[in-house]
Amino acid sequence: MHQPVSYMKAITKHRYGGPEVLQLEEVAKPAVKDHHLLVRVKANSANPADWHILRGAPFFARFSFGLFKPKDPNLGADFSGTVEEEGHGVTDFKVGDNVFGESLKGGAFAEYICVSAKVCGTMPESAEFATMAAVPIAGLTALQALITHGKLKEGESVLINGASGGVGHFAVQIAKAYGAQVTGVCSSRNRDFVKSLGADAVIAYDEENIHQHNHKYDLVLDTHGNLFLDDFKRMGQRGVVIGFTTMKHMVRLLISTLFSKFPLAQFTAQANTQDLETLADLIQSQKVKAHLEKIYPHQQIPEAIGYIEAMRTRGKVAMVWEDAEEVETLHEVVRNTN
Repeated sequence: MHQPVSYMKAITKHRYGGPEVLQLEEVAKPAVKDHHLLVRVKANSANPADWHILRGAPFFARFSFGLFKPKDPNLGADFSGTVEEEGHGVTDFKVGDNVFGESLKGGAFAEYICVSAKVCGTMPESAEFATMAAVPIAGLTALQALITHGKLKEGESVLINGASGGVGHFAVQIAKAYGAQVTGVCSSRNRDFVKSLGADAVIAYDEENIHQHNHKYDLVLDTHGNLFLDDFKRMGQRGVVIGFTTMKHMVRLLISTLFSKFPLAQFTAQANTQDLETLADLIQSQKVKAHLEKIYPHQQIPEAIGYIEAMRTRGKVAMVWEDAEEVETLHEVVRNTN
């Protein structure tokens, strides 16, 4: 006898476009699978990957996500929530645990998500859901850029280009936690914010041309995506590039690295429980904090995506599956802790 189908609310897309194509609708609630968790989602955060997938850009990405229309209507990667059900073979989590993680396959902008236990971590006991939802993609990217690919060691110097954004603001704090000397690059508007994160020095790109900056660092980390190979070679002993501002810039940088011996790493962050637990420990010990610039109710997830697409976000943007009064309470908590 078939089990009756259960439904949930989810943010969906049935064609490519901007935030205006997103809608809140009833969809089938996922069933838990082996080695997976069924998580009741409490909060999400928005990432550049969300609007790239939403718009189907760059175009070659559509060969993975659907050439003419999205293969999967469900959007969203970052989440935090409570384990509702554990699949066969899960040993590290149990029903009732508060977890956070990411699903690059999408589906996080919903009341429930079925996700591999391998891409989840346990939340610190005192952490807010909105705060931990902001951590996975940006925090993992920062951690892996600095430690896994950048090989950052205690006492080394690091230049972080794009220090006030989602990845950048985590990178400044993580680098300091690992004992590095940190110089952040941001706008003059965000100078005090980046200093408050622990940066030893700040370069305001609207006051000094970063493409002419001559100081030498052990590691140059580009989260903004506008540095050229000559910039990395001039300023760094080694480099890590995370994003690109334009396709033209990406192609130019990738081609130039083919003919260079300069150690420049490019990567996509891979979620795993160990790195998520490392981030949770850094947050628990108050060495790292997720700065939330805005918190939206889930009904306004399209507005949240539109907000981060402007690429002027200081820190992160979170979205919560709560009512309006609870959202305002969270705003008050954020105002008191930032």
